[in-house]
Amino acid sequence: MSARPRPVMAACALAASVALALGAAAPAVAAAPVAPVAGGDHGWPHPDLAKTYEATKKYKDEQKAIADGYLRTDVCVEDTSPEKLGGMGYHYVNPANVGSNDPARPAAVLYAKNHETGKRELVAVEWVIPNTGQPAPTIFGRTFDGPAVIPGVGDVYTLHAWIYKKNPAGLFTPYNPRVHCVCPEDAPTA
Repeated sequence: MSARPRPVMAACALAASVALALGAAAPAVAAAPVAPVAGGDHGWPHPDLAKTYEATKKYKDEQKAIADGYLRTDVCVEDTSPEKLGGMGYHYVNPANVGSNDPARPAAVLYAKNHETGKRELVAVEWVIPNTGQPAPTIFGRTFDGPAVIPGVGDVYTLHAWIYKKNPAGLFTPYNPRVHCVCPEDAPTA
């Protein structure tokens, strides 16, 4: 038996479950466009996204995310359906933030591998809120996706925000066609 405390093991299991299941739970439809409002220098469609950016920009250094309670995973999420919608990358989940819809406290920060350097880079953030029978939560004037059942986590609503890597499918769309788990040049050919 490992000397690792049970809460840490449970948190790691939660992070791995969320990472695996969030990819399967995300809807395959693109989010409706949002009319721009005061988004500051970034031009985001909601001013509170600036709060998210300010709170999470330090996580461009992966070690700072880990130090702040985001649990690193080695499971990269990519759409494997015939539509090939793209990827989400690696979910680092902070169990203390699951259930929050505070712009400054996303439940997960998402990283994708830079296929030139081999290093992980921060690409997006995600909120995860358990479904307790309440109406779908909202943030940034957006309704969360879901609910969807995530094994090991339960019935949840999720919302992605691609504030570190442009997503041509939409800022709040779960999958980004520019994110891939396997380097394109390493992908098997048919």
